[in-house]
Amino acid sequence: MAMAEVMGKQRLEEENRAYRSTGGVSENNRCLGFRPAFKDAETGTVYPSLNASGAPCPFHCLDGLPPEVVTERSESGHVTCVKTSLEAGFERQGEFFTRAQAADLVARGE
Repeated sequence: MAMAEVMGKQRLEEENRAYRSTGGVSENNRCLGFRPAFKDAETGTVYPSLNASGAPCPFHCLDGLPPEVVTERSESGHVTCVKTSLEAGFERQGEFFTRAQAADLVARGE
């Protein structure tokens, strides 16, 4: 996907469909220690996926992202858009992996 494409719930759903049968989704890589996260390409900051209360989330959730990356919220307060420089991926042992990288590692059993 193009980096300039807006990150929101729809994009996350599209990515989940694209990686559905691979290690690029949480349900297929959790057993190898991957945790859903987001990386800001502008700053290099990695944000773990958290729910709105700040607890770790087992899938990619926008509601727990900090205000500095949130660009739009719904009337009920849910995050609907974030900075276009954010990419969904995974964190494992302090390192960020894109969905494609995680899928490759899982396919190799790493």
